[in-house]
Amino acid sequence: MTDSPDTPPGPGGRPAGDGGRDPDPRVDAAGPPAGPGGRTGDGPARTRRTRGEPGGGGGKGREDRAAGGRRRWWSGRAALLIACAVVTAVALSVVLATRSGRSDTTGGRCPVEALTCAPGQSDPADSAPAATRGPTPDGGSGARAPGMGRTSPTATADPAATDRGDAKAPTAPGTCRTAAACGFPDARTTGPRLALTPHRVGAMSIRTDGTVIRRWDITGSLDVYANNVTVIDSRITSDNWWGINLRAGYSGLRILHTTITAVPGKGPDNGGVDYAVSNMGASAVEVGWCDVSVFGDALSMGQGYLHDNYVHDITPFRNQGGEWQHTNAVISDGGGAGGLTVRHNTLLNPTPVDRGASGSVGLFADTGTVKNVTVEDNWLAGGAYTLYAGGSGATGIKVTGNVFSTEYHPAAGGYGAVTAWNEGGAGNVWRDNRMSDGRAVVPGTTS
Repeated sequence: MTDSPDTPPGPGGRPAGDGGRDPDPRVDAAGPPAGPGGRTGDGPARTRRTRGEPGGGGGKGREDRAAGGRRRWWSGRAALLIACAVVTAVALSVVLATRSGRSDTTGGRCPVEALTCAPGQSDPADSAPAATRGPTPDGGSGARAPGMGRTSPTATADPAATDRGDAKAPTAPGTCRTAAACGFPDARTTGPRLALTPHRVGAMSIRTDGTVIRRWDITGSLDVYANNVTVIDSRITSDNWWGINLRAGYSGLRILHTTITAVPGKGPDNGGVDYAVSNMGASAVEVGWCDVSVFGDALSMGQGYLHDNYVHDITPFRNQGGEWQHTNAVISDGGGAGGLTVRHNTLLNPTPVDRGASGSVGLFADTGTVKNVTVEDNWLAGGAYTLYAGGSGATGIKVTGNVFSTEYHPAAGGYGAVTAWNEGGAGNVWRDNRMSDGRAVVPGTTS
């Protein structure tokens, strides 16, 4: 099930198969009749007058001919000036259009079928009907939800860019009252950009490689047993353990511009729900520009690229054992080769400490050593500690340019901003991390 764009029309609404051009009216058209000497003229050939003929000779005739020559000279020069002005105007418009992106494939509106928009492109126009290609588990009602109508933020750098040295380090944003005030993601910059079609799928399994789910308003959950699956411009309201789960042995899952939420009290874990996105395998999952709420451990993975997301309103619940389930906006249990990048997200955990709060970002060595994790340029708030940094054996942990917000607790977390930081770990970097009131965050003094 993939969506493929229709052949775009050319100018005038014609199919682009003939190049989108109108037929040239000049081809095979009969020209005007030829005048003397083979020239084409506007009418019958003129007869040359001689002296002595009426109007043909004398001084008056020479004066008339001279005046006519001057008029033709000035007319020719005027036509030349007009042509130059037209050419100049056209050239200038091309330059301006190029600079503004209107004639550039990287400018203007992002195509609806694109998985990501290039820098400088605005969101795709919501003018096409909601997509109905591919299998529709419930047939779909065709009802449309209102489009979001906003501009996407510029895509963040590639996860490996910092290590390659070709990406600029984030600038410390200083004092901020809210995430949005400092340019971090919120409800306006995340979630679907286009109108959606309802689909009641239940616990749906995806087993076809390359599946693309686009513009679905899903009631249910997705369990992915396939490679290179993409979910984009969609909404998932789950009553399962997860919203989207990638099974071990599969790779290439991308979740973009999607809202993932649940109905509190309707989940299987004594009414609770655990994972908005769960990665059970060893391959990276990309989650970008998503609006995530309710789930206890919202983004759960040891490998992935999490960027430009808004995680908020985590809902605490007592699990089937009767205990408060621990909550984290992002959680990794360690083990494996690592390779988790958490960049430019708003990660909020408002859960009270006495109702299961763990962290905004929780890096735990529950199943093995935590290694090779980048936490960069995020707005972090809440939890018992806002950041659990991996513990004594953690290596390759880079924490740079983050803002620790005081919106829930004066110290960002109930007990402090950071704990379990391994200062002497190989490759560990702590740099330019600040509280939202401008104070520097230093492990050991604020933890």
